[in-house]
Amino acid sequence: MTDQPTPQTDQRQPLPCGAWPSPVTAALVAGKTLTLSEVGTDGQAVFWLERRPAENGRTVLMRWTQTQGVQEAAPAGADVGTRVQEYGGGAYAVDARGLVYSERSTGAVWRVPNGQPASVVGEGGGLRYADLRLDPHSDMILAVREDHRQPGEAQTALVALGGAADSSGLVLVEGADFYMSPSLSPDGSLMAWVEWTHPDMPWDATRLCIAHVQRSSDNQIRGLEIRRVLAGADGHESLGEPRWTDDGRLLVVTDRDGQWRVWEVPVHDENAGFKPYPAAEGEIGQPAWVFGQRSYQPLPDGACLFLSVREGESFCTLHAADGSSKPFPGRPEQCPVPLADGRFAWLDARFDSMPCIMVGDTAAHAMQSVQQAAPAVLDAADISCPESVWFPVGEGLCGHAFFYPPTNARARVPQDSLPPMIVQVHGGPTARAQDSFSFKVQWWTSRGFAVLDVNYGGSTGFGRAWRNRLKGQWGVVDVADCIAACDHMSRTGRIDPKRIAIRGSSAGGMTVLLALAESNLFAAGVSLYGVTDLRALAQETHKFESHYLEGLIGPWPQAESTYTARSPLNVASRIRAPILLLQGAEDKVVPPEQARSMAQALHAEGTLCVLREFPNEGHGFRREATIRVALDEELRFYGHVFGFTARVSDI
Repeated sequence: MTDQPTPQTDQRQPLPCGAWPSPVTAALVAGKTLTLSEVGTDGQAVFWLERRPAENGRTVLMRWTQTQGVQEAAPAGADVGTRVQEYGGGAYAVDARGLVYSERSTGAVWRVPNGQPASVVGEGGGLRYADLRLDPHSDMILAVREDHRQPGEAQTALVALGGAADSSGLVLVEGADFYMSPSLSPDGSLMAWVEWTHPDMPWDATRLCIAHVQRSSDNQIRGLEIRRVLAGADGHESLGEPRWTDDGRLLVVTDRDGQWRVWEVPVHDENAGFKPYPAAEGEIGQPAWVFGQRSYQPLPDGACLFLSVREGESFCTLHAADGSSKPFPGRPEQCPVPLADGRFAWLDARFDSMPCIMVGDTAAHAMQSVQQAAPAVLDAADISCPESVWFPVGEGLCGHAFFYPPTNARARVPQDSLPPMIVQVHGGPTARAQDSFSFKVQWWTSRGFAVLDVNYGGSTGFGRAWRNRLKGQWGVVDVADCIAACDHMSRTGRIDPKRIAIRGSSAGGMTVLLALAESNLFAAGVSLYGVTDLRALAQETHKFESHYLEGLIGPWPQAESTYTARSPLNVASRIRAPILLLQGAEDKVVPPEQARSMAQALHAEGTLCVLREFPNEGHGFRREATIRVALDEELRFYGHVFGFTARVSDI
């Protein structure tokens, strides 16, 4: 912590909060900021995905080597991604022989050996592929396939692509509603995977399965046999990320002891029990919204890297084979991946600097930044750093949030004044507020707002009991926790209790609207593609979330009265604070009719409501023009509510 300047020494200009000149411009956030993700390696080169708002949200597969620097790895114009389960992930795989990737818009799968693309699965046909894994013993590719060729719900299977398989893939396993994480043993004789069925979500209950791999004389995969369920058959355990060690032991993340941790699985002795794997403290695991996540990484020498959450904060720890452990340098967003020379590659996500792709070793020697998410234009004095805040939520429990004070090298809050606060409600609702650098926070703090990012009941990183607080209580516990967090901050004297806004996206948007109906603490609300009608959502959303509400609300249609009572659309008469609704016109997760109906209901009640729809945008905004306009609209909205003039020259 640094000493705060006194009023006598502070050279910053006192300016109305919200109207501070900010280096975090819309051009920086919308056009120049890349979304970096999915770091991989072939042992020599480092690969990653970067989404470019300036190219209409195109996602580019990048490659870096020490000698050649940064280059695009896929053919020019390729948009690498997948829409399996709508959220995608695992859209490429790479090893020393080359790479494979999925094209987002067409669903085609391409192999790129030696830089020359070759089709594995053609365009169109209603098939989508994700969680791509290369078989090291053949030229085949393991994948999760989502089949939309027939009317009704898409059918999902684990398949093998390439070789002598049909162009759509050789079906290895089918029958469950969802599959994830196909993982081959080092000798290629066994395959482990995770599956689950409706109405469960993967953070509620999954099954860990294993089977023997049938191979031809030339090692091509021909099928599976002697399939077994190793864990999760009772429907009370969340298992994920099966990985094999080099010596053939199977590891998995499971919450069987109340927190996601890594356990060793008995593969050959059915009478042996699971064994806790020596690991770092905290919860090790993530909600499986997307494919390809990495919470831990076994290493060849018997060591292991762990990504854990402790007291709401993220840590990466190297646990050596001798039982010793030490912090990994940097703040990886996912577990680092090893290179052949002993170094690692990872996406660094510190709280005080912009995300970047890093390469370095565990001793912090020869650390180098390979690619940054945005130009390094922010001074440390312009970056607001998170403070962990704990607040009572009843029953002897405390909730957690990250508080960010307004921060700017040139401006400060006027004397005898307190800053307005924006409460951020994360989506999911099974996600979490994270402490890594985010323009969604710095955009506001650099303009004079405080920000409170709340980990309400249901958030991950705090164990199964905290997640289960939201069971059957979505729209109740999350709302109460956000109100409790605001009430707590109001009593600290650090924010203006009369100038609190609340904003959230998707599931968080629903919490925003219900909080506005439940409490007069909030002077304004912003919902980005938020849920407004639970009954409609239960009947029209996509497959992955089609039964999600049964755990969060109750069985449909038996609990229809509860769905009605907790739908923001039906409590519009209790909302008096002005509202801004931002919505993608092509949203398949929360259809645009949800926002339109809410706007009509609020207008009928005489409540100020502005609805802005964006064509060609789905669930989450990808295009530069959309992001610019959305930032502009929201800043102007707060200016109208809180009485300041937005510095539109910044945006």
